[in-house]
Amino acid sequence: MPLAAHDYPTLQKTWADGAYQGQQVEKVASKSGITLKVVKRSEKDNGFIVQAKRWIVERTFGWLNRERRLSKDYERKEESSEAFIHLGMMRLMLRRLA
Repeated sequence: MPLAAHDYPTLQKTWADGAYQGQQVEKVASKSGITLKVVKRSEKDNGFIVQAKRWIVERTFGWLNRERRLSKDYERKEESSEAFIHLGMMRLMLRRLA
């Protein structure tokens, strides 16, 4: 989160999975000045329930997995993998504009 706060100074709020909870996560979030909202599953819910904001992330991952290069982790370097994610999203956005 400190890197995200540095790279994106207008970032104010982020959502996280239920796994990202605890004192250490809260401490890091408060130091970076970003409000962290943990989306948890209700104890009484059974079966599949769409969680708030999570569908946006899952949909985006689904779109990115359509890209052959991103469907498997072929890249050795993190920078290469990140570059192909950017290329995949650019291709997706260009298709929507055209």
